[in-house]
Amino acid sequence: MAKRPRLDHHLTPESFKNGIFLAPMVRSGALPTRLFALKHGASLVWGPEIVDKAILHAERVVDPITGVISYNGKSRAMFTTHPIEKPYLIYQIGSADPELAVQAAKTVMRDVSGIDLNCGCPKPFSTHSGMGAALLTNPDLLCSILTALRAAMPPEITVTAKIRLLPTQEDTLKLVERIINTGVSAITIHCRTRNMRPRERALVERLREIVDFVEGLGKGIAVVENGDCTGFEDAKRIRELTGAHSVMIATAAESNPSCFSSSPVLDVETTLIPSYLRLGKYLENHWSSTKFCMMQIRNAKSSLSKTDAHEFRTTLSRAKNYDDLLNIVGEWTGETEFQAIVNAIRSRRGSVVPLSPAQSQVGSDDGEWPLVCTPPNRENPEPPSSKAPLGPSTASKMPLPAIITGSDALTPTPTPG
Repeated sequence: MAKRPRLDHHLTPESFKNGIFLAPMVRSGALPTRLFALKHGASLVWGPEIVDKAILHAERVVDPITGVISYNGKSRAMFTTHPIEKPYLIYQIGSADPELAVQAAKTVMRDVSGIDLNCGCPKPFSTHSGMGAALLTNPDLLCSILTALRAAMPPEITVTAKIRLLPTQEDTLKLVERIINTGVSAITIHCRTRNMRPRERALVERLREIVDFVEGLGKGIAVVENGDCTGFEDAKRIRELTGAHSVMIATAAESNPSCFSSSPVLDVETTLIPSYLRLGKYLENHWSSTKFCMMQIRNAKSSLSKTDAHEFRTTLSRAKNYDDLLNIVGEWTGETEFQAIVNAIRSRRGSVVPLSPAQSQVGSDDGEWPLVCTPPNRENPEPPSSKAPLGPSTASKMPLPAIITGSDALTPTPTPG
């Protein structure tokens, strides 16, 4: 295994190298999913994209029992996190305005270790105001946002960007160079163009030239590959093929948050899903969020019989709250689940979990690139509606005291009286 780079309570460009990351995913990138990803070996985790204006007037509160930090709007919780994930958490902003992006970043920077600009989402909710993949055709605006973020953020907060490939390699290289010159710590490249759908195979073979180009700039900036990675072992193959410094996983992590491990959980129905439910209830993750994420978790091959698997999924889909699934979870020992995650994260001793280079031959026996891509008809989900409830529960929320800032903090000290 490669030497583990120390975090020293903040990320550096080296923290984005030799790693395997959880991609930003709307709805699917909820707090319980991020915590399970960290428990099972994710080096860093990205939160879901949040539009800059949405977070500006949020109320920052903490649950005095669990320590969950919630950014609440007038009618919904837009973002939840926990101090235990802070050393590994990247907050993704959707923005088309440098000033608004800076304001949004300053709103959350005490609870995250990095800010990432979304320059690749092709969905209308992201592109309609010039954000997301729309920035790819407006490089001046894209780079001005990154420059403003880097100038405004303290040195311990990293600034990164996530883009898609442009139609031509020449244009992609020009854009990558401009982004690198803004002072970012890393750049993630989703190896699809804006017009490609998730079911189409990622153009991973184009990344090698980009990585070599970035290395040639001599600034030590990490290039992170995103697209069609299925897990830990596949990440090693992709790194060897592309030269990417790290790999980011989306769909496979949605199906199994333990895919970051060299020994992922296989029997998700009897292990991972019950654990996810217990953790979700303990952290007061809203039921609709937990149910959505839980329904995405599945094995390609279930250990249950066809009849039992159908009954299991039917029970999950019909459940209207946590208590409807008591027969699946057994006991609500969510605090135990959470403590196991805390212990796993703390055992890293402040280091990023490394991903060793692959030693096996790349590709299939016939030399063709293996056809591994997102399942058919899989589209990125729309963000939650404005009717999503507040979190944590209104009865338990309280203003977050300034003491909850360090990476080792777990729960706030309740105000006397």
